[in-house]
This record gives sequence, structure tokens and C-alpha cells, in this order.
Amino acid sequence: MSRLGASFRGGKSDARDDMNRSTASAFDQFDFSAIEDMDPSLSEGHRVVYDRECPFELRVQSEAGPQEVGTLEAIQCKILVLGDESNPQHVRIELTSENDLFFHYTHSLDESSFRRMQEQQKLMIDFTDYVTCVLKMLNSCIKEPHSFLAVFLMHTDGNARLDFIQNMEYKFVELLSCDFVASPEEVVRHQITFRYNSTKSKLALVQSRLKDVNGLVKSKNPSLLLQMQKQPGARTGGFR
Repeated sequence: MSRLGASFRGGKSDARDDMNRSTASAFDQFDFSAIEDMDPSLSEGHRVVYDRECPFELRVQSEAGPQEVGTLEAIQCKILVLGDESNPQHVRIELTSENDLFFHYTHSLDESSFRRMQEQQKLMIDFTDYVTCVLKMLNSCIKEPHSFLAVFLMHTDGNARLDFIQNMEYKFVELLSCDFVASPEEVVRHQITFRYNSTKSKLALVQSRLKDVNGLVKSKNPSLLLQMQKQPGARTGGFR
């Protein structure tokens, strides 16, 4: 009986291992590239080289009153380049927020406008290094939020400025400032439509894959499927 029980348990274990491998393989096969290619940000030939959420301190500066106290929020930062990343023709940075779908700011820069920025801020980098520099600063704000700060100051006229600041303990040092402008209403509308359709399409793909996984579990180990369906928050009932 003990060998039979061990054999039975071993069979269940093998089935579960097969199911786990198959499930992992199934979820690894998600391909959202076709959906992402519909991004209106790519319409002029740019390509995305960076797309991550970064903690920003958001401040609003009115022309008449004092600067408001900043609020900390996760802002999606997307860096796009036209041409080769090591020698771009144009760089664009887009900022969006999941908390406010109408929050959309753009920073646009070519080599000529970078030279003016370089002179004003006494920058020691070339235009070819600009993307790498901004990328590193954003990552530093993510990894070391107590030492590196991203402060986004918005004006009521639609202009804004992103300041990268390093906390040196004894003083704050401004590393780089990037000028932004609030995107036109038409651009915002296209972006919201894309984000909605993208989320809807991705959800449909995940739901379809979930149905396939439920069928796989049911064929390999029906008792495990029943156990999964009894767990709090289980969403497998629709695919029995």
C-alpha cells in the first residue's frame, strides 16, 4: 500500500509539474507587440527605448499665488527616439499618469535645441549621450528615491519643467532640467483612446489564455481545478 500510495503521489506530482511547465510556457507566449505598434506616439517613425513608472513630486505654480505643496505620484515615463539610439535625429519624452488620463506632457528635443539647453545649463554631455543620461537619472530616482528626486513643476499656462535633483545630505544639487509642454487636446484624446483599446485587447488575450489554462488543468488534474475554484477570489468559474 505504501508503494502504491507513493506511486500515486508521484503520479500526481509529475502531473502537477507538467501542468506548471505548460502554464508557465503558456503565459510566456503573450505577444502584445501588435497592440503596442498602434501607439500614436510612433506615428512619426519614433521607437520606444524606455517605458517605466518613476516617482515624481508634482507641484503646481500659479502666476499669482505661491507654489503649492508637492504630491508624490508614480508617472509613466516614455522615451522615444527617431533614428539610431546612439545617434538620434530627435528625442521625445512623454509623461502620463494612471490617476489622471488627461495628464499628458511632452518634451521634444533635436540637436539644435539641445545646444541651447547645453549652453544654458552648462552641460558636459553631447546630444548623443542625452537619452542615456536621462534614462540613468530616471532609474536612479526609482532605485534611490531618497538620494535622487524628480520634481515636476507645472504652470497654469501649460508649460512645465522636470528637475532632476540629487540630495547630497548637506545640500540639494540640480543635475538637469527638461522643459515640457501640455499636449494638445487632440493628442490627449488619441492617447486615451489607444490606452483604452490597448487595455481592452490585452484583457481579451489574458482571458482567452486563462480559459486555455483552465482546460489544461482540468484535463491534467481535475481535483486541482476544483481546489483552485474553491479558493477565495478565484475567477475560474466561468471556464468550467
